[in-house]
Amino acid sequence: MFSIGDFARLGRVSVRMLRHYDALGLLRPARVDPATGYRSYDAAQLSRLNRLIALKDLGLSLEQVGRILDEKVGPEELYGMLRLRQAELAAHVAEETARLARVEARLRMIEMEGDMSADVIIKSVPAVRLAELSATAESFESEKISPVIQPLYDELCKRLDAAGLAITGPAVAYYEQAPDGVRVHAGAPVNAEPDGAYDFAIVDLPGAEQAATLIHHGSMDGVDASVQRLARWIEENGYHSTGSAREVYLRYGQGDPATWVTELQETVTPA
Repeated sequence: MFSIGDFARLGRVSVRMLRHYDALGLLRPARVDPATGYRSYDAAQLSRLNRLIALKDLGLSLEQVGRILDEKVGPEELYGMLRLRQAELAAHVAEETARLARVEARLRMIEMEGDMSADVIIKSVPAVRLAELSATAESFESEKISPVIQPLYDELCKRLDAAGLAITGPAVAYYEQAPDGVRVHAGAPVNAEPDGAYDFAIVDLPGAEQAATLIHHGSMDGVDASVQRLARWIEENGYHSTGSAREVYLRYGQGDPATWVTELQETVTPA
């Protein structure tokens, strides 16, 4: 048998917690010395302790834990409950991590509000013929766009390979407001005529005489700050946006995201 201190050490809990479980009738000592009141535990009781802790970590109350333990839940059922809770916790952690990233991105944008400097170039952009796939995202938020656009590009590359068409330049993405959200267009330049036999669309994006362009370096997770820098530059320098914008992925999808390079293009006219 083990003293309460040794049993606490072996079970990775505190002595105080073992006394609490004893008081609630959840885990009684195997023996209590009638003269000294010292508690002693059997090694076999570690099994019940493990189940008790696991069920408590599922978020159950100690009263609920006691009922389940008394019903002698089997290892397989308990394992299933723990796996489910593990998945729930992992999803929660992922959600909170994404929320933290969004907060950090907004903080960076707020910090940059007083910095109007931006390496913006006004230039003409040529028309381009694209093979494209499109889908709808819930909103313009980066965390809504990213899960939509990346699978589109993955699928588009597969379909272009199957059609025997080569990509002739940097990929281009553009967006349209839709009644149910944002229509995301993932495109790649090709030398091909529209053909109903293709399982993707071939479209011609018109050129523009004037576009304000800004190079964004790094992951697209941080592109929102660059988009807003471009917007502030456009207004401060006497231009008016026509509402047409594109992202041209000059270097993307391979290696460290910190090395990615994207050109943001916003068509403009003098204000």
